[in-house]
Amino acid sequence: MDEKRRKGLEKMNEVYGWEMPNIEGDPYFDLTVDHLFGSIWTRPGLSMRDKRIMTLTVVTAVGNADLAEIQANAALANGELTETELKEMAIFLTHYLGFPLGSKLDGVVSSVIKKRKKAAERGEGEDKKANVNAAVHMHSGGKVHDNHGK
Repeated sequence: MDEKRRKGLEKMNEVYGWEMPNIEGDPYFDLTVDHLFGSIWTRPGLSMRDKRIMTLTVVTAVGNADLAEIQANAALANGELTETELKEMAIFLTHYLGFPLGSKLDGVVSSVIKKRKKAAERGEGEDKKANVNAAVHMHSGGKVHDNHGK
């Protein structure tokens, strides 16, 4: 693995809060890891918290609840945002994006909080396998890969 890929995967793991597999030979995944996470998410000037807030805002604005769930869960796992701050984001964004999109984020945040609390009560972490599968699917142009654990 070259330095660019290593740097991108490290940042991707930090952003998502779990270990992403390295998928070889998928041009879309290559671009995502090497450019988005290796070059864009690693740029100085904005904190991880700033980038997380911006990402949550954008995915809420376009109505992408799946990505909002991944981002909200990672924000909590990484300590970048609290449950209260995520709920306040939903309230705030509702007044700029409209009720349907803002309430969708509120529902996502409530669901993430509930799932994390149930997992904690069982002595488990959040459902990382489901999150990894969702992220791999999203970052590989919707293609299904059989080497997620490799």
